[in-house]
Amino acid sequence: MTSIRPIPALAALAATFMTAGCMVGPKYRKPDVPVTPAFKEPLPDGWKQAQPNDGKIGSKWWEMYNDPQLTALEEQVVISNQNVLAFEAHYREARAAVRVARSALFPTVSVAPSITRSRTNGGYTSGGGSAASGQRTLYSFPVDLSWEADIWGGIRRSITSASAQARATAADLANATLSYQSELAEDYFLLHGVDGDIDLLQRTVQLYRDYLKLTQDRFAAGVAADLDVAQAESQLESARSQLINLGVARARYEHAIAVLTGKPPAALGIGAMVLKAAPPPVPVAVPSTLLERRPDIAAQERLMAAANEQIGIAKAAFYPTVALGGSAGFQSSSVTTWLSWPSRLFSIGPSLAETIFDAGKRRATVAQFQAAYDATVAAYRQTVLTSFRQVEDALAAQRILQQQSAPVDQSVKSALRALDISTAQYKAGTAGYLTVLTAQSTLLSVQRTQVDLLTDRLTASVQLVVSLGGGWDASQLPSARDVNTGPLK
Repeated sequence: MTSIRPIPALAALAATFMTAGCMVGPKYRKPDVPVTPAFKEPLPDGWKQAQPNDGKIGSKWWEMYNDPQLTALEEQVVISNQNVLAFEAHYREARAAVRVARSALFPTVSVAPSITRSRTNGGYTSGGGSAASGQRTLYSFPVDLSWEADIWGGIRRSITSASAQARATAADLANATLSYQSELAEDYFLLHGVDGDIDLLQRTVQLYRDYLKLTQDRFAAGVAADLDVAQAESQLESARSQLINLGVARARYEHAIAVLTGKPPAALGIGAMVLKAAPPPVPVAVPSTLLERRPDIAAQERLMAAANEQIGIAKAAFYPTVALGGSAGFQSSSVTTWLSWPSRLFSIGPSLAETIFDAGKRRATVAQFQAAYDATVAAYRQTVLTSFRQVEDALAAQRILQQQSAPVDQSVKSALRALDISTAQYKAGTAGYLTVLTAQSTLLSVQRTQVDLLTDRLTASVQLVVSLGGGWDASQLPSARDVNTGPLK
């Protein structure tokens, strides 16, 4: 008859499987966000509105600048940047957490073999007789099983929450990669912007040397005062000082780029190059596409989904838990019969547990996770609003800086002409050297503005690319299946 004893327990287990389909708690729905049909800032001259299907920035967006050295440096970020590698490790950690949560769906089986030797003393039994003393050895090989039925969906919601967290971490990885790639591009253009300033000041220093020679010759001929020579010397040394000081900024940018590519500063050298090409047009689609092309928005949306599951987990605590426990194995006082069929033993049966009083703990827990979910909704909407602002800022910068280029170019031409005129007047003796000094200072100022303006336009271009998502889109986000399966490495 012992063979039919586990039938009631198995029937209870079958009933549990049949009822293990209820899910308590709220169903996740993505909240609405404020989206405008078009950006407020108009596009720069020569640009046109891209359509959603063709307004895609390439994943290797830096290639639009046609700079092989920049491309080579950017490709090192994913491979060697230590911050990116840390985010990648966090993603693998989050994927492992999904497996940990998923394991709760299955039974836990454990074994604990033991050999116990005991001694009993002689004495009276409860019936009044005497018992002999002696030693006894007990050989045990139990196999224990425990399993909790996921009737109310708490375990399944834990898996879904962990999966959403893992996908959010994947989006964080993409966002961090884009951030460090854009930082490298900006530093690269700023470094070569300094190269442009250095080139300008080197030419200016040579020009000022020529003017110093001119004043010295005129002083020697008795047609100029020593004051002219002193002013020319001061102008030259001031330009030399500015030229030397630029070396500090260039070194800092070069060191920063080295670290971004995972190298010590001593291992990287970047040759001098003067920027000449204007930034290329960037495809800008309608604002709604940002919701699918910004990894930071995707990360916040997945965190909302994870927070929603936590509410369901908290509500599942109001319902009873059903568990199945069992044990089987062998037990004998003789090693020769330890693993024999007559020495078998087993026990199996379900159990039910329900909390009847907790002083409001479960209700407070639900309220806690509801508030946490509301906070993630607010953070999601704020991230969307911030993304719109960043695009608007970058578009405004591109448009305004482009408009500034024409008057700056004209001011450089005018300053060159003013210097030529003042120099001719000085040589003819119709103007003092102060007029030449003023023209020289004005020319250097507008020329530096011209160099720095091109640098600003290139860095603003990078900022626009990043604010539009840098070629990323939601299709690159791993699916729930991806984070649940496959190798963890």
